[in-house]
Amino acid sequence: ETVARLGIRLEVARVQDYIDDGRLHERADGTRNPLQTLPLLDAIAAGRHDAVFGGARRDEDKARAKERIISLRDEFGQWDPRNQRPELWSLYNGRHTPGQHVRAFPISNWTELDVWRYIEREDIPLPPLYFAHEREVFRRDGMWRAVGEVSEPRPDETVERRVVRYRTVGDMSCTGAVESDAVTTASVVAEVARSTLTERGATRADDRISEAAMEDRKKDGYF
Repeated sequence: ETVARLGIRLEVARVQDYIDDGRLHERADGTRNPLQTLPLLDAIAAGRHDAVFGGARRDEDKARAKERIISLRDEFGQWDPRNQRPELWSLYNGRHTPGQHVRAFPISNWTELDVWRYIEREDIPLPPLYFAHEREVFRRDGMWRAVGEVSEPRPDETVERRVVRYRTVGDMSCTGAVESDAVTTASVVAEVARSTLTERGATRADDRISEAAMEDRKKDGYF
């Protein structure tokens, strides 16, 4: 809908395409999130992009708290947390050499609550996944996981119908839902204000692989 409304070009790099032709293989832990890195880096190289915008925020994960708003990536698309430029008085340095690029995170200093308050103020339309709806789910690692092609219950996991919503919309193989009755933006704002866990901490299984899971992926070129 956004592409049609703005008349822009949408290009998609698909993990499934890389699995189908053998460039990537499914992981033993079932999560496809780390597999997104290679298609992302290939798309950046193919488009010869100097800068790539992301929606990451510092409150999501301690690795993202080390990011700058303008984050330098080397010729291999990799991130070095020790090679980040100071950003004083909102002055940003986007310079880079051929082959390098920068990742730009304009809302890095926002919180999840800031985002939802802005959505409410501007009356921004959102996909229904962000609001409470009934869904077939099963419990794993303390999270409600939706039943799907890349997210199937094990023999000892019971499928239930629950009213849930997604605080973050990520890869289905590792993104969990939370029980919620928030069906409007205002009720989501109230719910987030009460929460003591970030949305990634509450709903992303890939970040529970190890304490440094996000940082390890970012060093490889992940957003």
